[in-house]
Amino acid sequence: MKTSMDDTREDPQACGLLRRMLDAAIAASQPALCLPGLLPEAPKGRLIVIGAGKASAEMARAVERNWPGPLEGLVVTRYGYAVPCERIEIVEAAHPVPDTAGHAAARRMLDMVGGLHEDDTVLCLISGGGSSLLPLPLEGITLEDKQQVNTALLKSGATIGEMNCVRRHLSAIKGGRLGAACYPAKVVTLLISDVPGDDPRDIASGPTVPDPTTCDDALAIIRRYGIDLPDRVLAVLHSGRGESVKPGDPRLARAEVRMIATPQMALEAAARVALDAGITPYILGDSLEGEARDVGKVLAGVALQTARRGQPFAGPCVLLSGGETTVTVRGNGRGGRNVEFLLACALALRGEPGIYGLAADTDGVDGQEEIAGAVIRPDTLERAWAAGLRPHDSLDDNDGHGFFGALGDSVVTGPTLTNVNDFRALLVLQSSLPRREH
Repeated sequence: MKTSMDDTREDPQACGLLRRMLDAAIAASQPALCLPGLLPEAPKGRLIVIGAGKASAEMARAVERNWPGPLEGLVVTRYGYAVPCERIEIVEAAHPVPDTAGHAAARRMLDMVGGLHEDDTVLCLISGGGSSLLPLPLEGITLEDKQQVNTALLKSGATIGEMNCVRRHLSAIKGGRLGAACYPAKVVTLLISDVPGDDPRDIASGPTVPDPTTCDDALAIIRRYGIDLPDRVLAVLHSGRGESVKPGDPRLARAEVRMIATPQMALEAAARVALDAGITPYILGDSLEGEARDVGKVLAGVALQTARRGQPFAGPCVLLSGGETTVTVRGNGRGGRNVEFLLACALALRGEPGIYGLAADTDGVDGQEEIAGAVIRPDTLERAWAAGLRPHDSLDDNDGHGFFGALGDSVVTGPTLTNVNDFRALLVLQSSLPRREH
């Protein structure tokens, strides 16, 4: 595989443009920008602020800066994602596998909203990661059981919707239970979506919204993926004790949801950066799912057809997409759906000139790594082989982080204080016109 001098000159500019698009996507979903206009009216009684997620602390700070009256509250965020607040207590806990700090905070939060009155309002700040940060198991299930469940789900290949269905039926706080505990107070939930389709049930497993799924649905998912769970957990599901709060429950009659930031908003912000650079953007979808390596192969195929045939798009252009892929971990690597996507994509592109890519999680953490994602260039495979790496072996071992780390191509953002799911961009800098047969 050869990389032309033109490609070499394009490289810094191309990678810089991809990074600016990612930064724009993250900036567009910052709570300080999106939240103030969606705050509720001041209640006659108290305003209690609660919440959980990787963006919840920054959301809390935005509330404090824009709320004119008294308030109090508690939110839980990931270690390293806290920001200074004066009236809302910020607690840090573990993600994606829960810990005792999150367990204690969840119990305190549930106690905090008990005994409220109809003149009170509960403002609930929810973003991705909240499921792990509010690990309050149902009676008969231990925190250790919940940790085992989360670890097994993360490795299973189940979709985020399927994982959250199981979580909702094992929790004393998810699946509408936190919202029901606030009754008769009014509940206003502000959401930053990190899930395909922006379904409130799947954002932090829907602690304040009704859930039509059942324990039988959760058991079907466990069987489908062959997930090995403790007997105590299965007993809760088989008995029906894990049923969530259903639509029509009067305790949620005064609950409402307001979406403040979504993956689509982030992709549109990135598209504007591309347009300003003279590159035509095409948003392929904000909710793409599937195995990360399979999505990588498919989008590489679209990029190749664009570069070689001018179909379905003419270059120069950038193919943007969001959503949440999955990684079924079978090897000894560290996982990470964005780096797995990129490694499969690079293998399918095989050094095609003029195609660059970036994929990253907008929360700054791809899988369990403090790394957001990575970039690929036309010379990615060539440099890997020269360094003694075996890309196919890295993919088989689910070791995308090790692969891109060795090349120096990781993307590190640090805590972004928001979370609108994965960001993927394939930049096609040239396109051949279709040949005509004579």
